[in-house]
This record gives sequence, structure tokens and C-alpha cells, in this order.
Amino acid sequence: MSKVAVLLRVLPDDAETKPEELYKKIAAALPEKYQVAQYQAEPIAFGLEALRMVILMPEETEGGTEELETIIQSVQGVSQVDVLNVTRFSG
Repeated sequence: MSKVAVLLRVLPDDAETKPEELYKKIAAALPEKYQVAQYQAEPIAFGLEALRMVILMPEETEGGTEELETIIQSVQGVSQVDVLNVTRFSG
């Protein structure tokens, strides 16, 4: 089964929320078919840090990244989810 790698930027709802906290909440909320391949903090401004994530998902997922975005958006502490890139992953 082929997979795609989805690069996301997740913005917290306030500057007090740390990227590591968001990562833990998001990872716990994701179903098994999604796999976090990489994550890192991205400084934005005035102490606000976004979370950049690469998530692997099945290529055949109905609706593309919509389900993934909805799941992450529903996590407490998440303000916004931006899909930055989607590419086929072989490995």
C-alpha cells in the first residue's frame, strides 16, 4: 500500500501552548492509519511557536487530507491547521 507524506503547520490557540504539548495531544488523537514521521517547533513571533509535522497516511484515503485536518483541528489547543505540502512517499 502506497503512502503520502503530508507536511502540516499547526498553530496553537495561544502563546502559552508549547509545540511538544500539541504534538502529544495530536499523536494521541490520530487513528492507526496515520503515522507521525517527524515534528519540530517553528518560531512565529512574540513567543508563539507553531508545530510542523510530517504525517504519513494511506494514499487511498477517501477525501485526501480532509479527515486528517478535521481530527487535528478538533484537538484542544489547536487554533489552525495548514497543509503545506503533500507528496507520495516510498520507503
